[in-house]
Amino acid sequence: MAPVPHVGVVVLTQGRRPGDLDRAVRSVLAQEGVRTDVVVVGNGWAPVGLPDGVAALALPENVGIPAGRNAGVPRVEGGLLLFLDDDAALPDPGFLAEACRRFAADPGLGLLQPRVDAAGGGTPPRRWTPRVRVGDRHRPSAAFSVWEGAVVVRRAVFEAAGGWPAPFFYAHEGIELAWRVWDAGAAVRYAGDLAATHPVTATTRHAEFFRLNARNRVWLARRNLPWALGVPYVLTWTALQVVRSARTPGTLRPWFGGWWEGWRTPAGPRRPLRWRTAARMARHGRPPLV
Repeated sequence: MAPVPHVGVVVLTQGRRPGDLDRAVRSVLAQEGVRTDVVVVGNGWAPVGLPDGVAALALPENVGIPAGRNAGVPRVEGGLLLFLDDDAALPDPGFLAEACRRFAADPGLGLLQPRVDAAGGGTPPRRWTPRVRVGDRHRPSAAFSVWEGAVVVRRAVFEAAGGWPAPFFYAHEGIELAWRVWDAGAAVRYAGDLAATHPVTATTRHAEFFRLNARNRVWLARRNLPWALGVPYVLTWTALQVVRSARTPGTLRPWFGGWWEGWRTPAGPRRPLRWRTAARMARHGRPPLV
């Protein structure tokens, strides 16, 4: 008899949505055909009222989303890791078993992002589908960025990739992780036939969104791209932001403030992608230029 797959699960929360958090955790505990080791990481909050068997990790302050997720990894066991936000959920109790089956069948698979459906119905935003042309959301494909609220990753690949980029605090951490998984020699896949759910929310609801969006876009280039790719990458996204802001010109001031901050502040360790990784990405239609 094959061993039951073991998945380490990190649920990140600030404790502001107790009902959603309970739903997220119970959707994991309801998974069938797998063994889960679950920790709830309180980002500046001490988790309370958790179901039996769920561990809690209280961080004394809000260290940001990527660093908060990283903090939970040493607290769980399992060859695969599931990162789940407190307002996301797994509606199908067979989700993790199917994800485990795919990782077992494909040793080259490093990270998997499911389709994200709008909780309670509605139209999901295009940013939840990690490709330029969304098309049929149920169609699987290679991915070079991920929506971070529900992803499954092979632990060994996650460690080789360096984990989530802790300095980012919020915004674009799913791009860097995806790039570094590809650079570690593994593949990132969007699984359009596996579903998670999440409420439809505006990204701009977060404080400092435009500043962090711009700063981290520059940091992505500084940390991950050869300069021959990094400079065009930043220039392309700068032009796109100017065009997108035509109807809301007031957003450009904080955005360019973050852009300048991205150049003048430390970005953390620099690990440029190998040229063969950039070539792999280009063969899939997504060179690291946009």
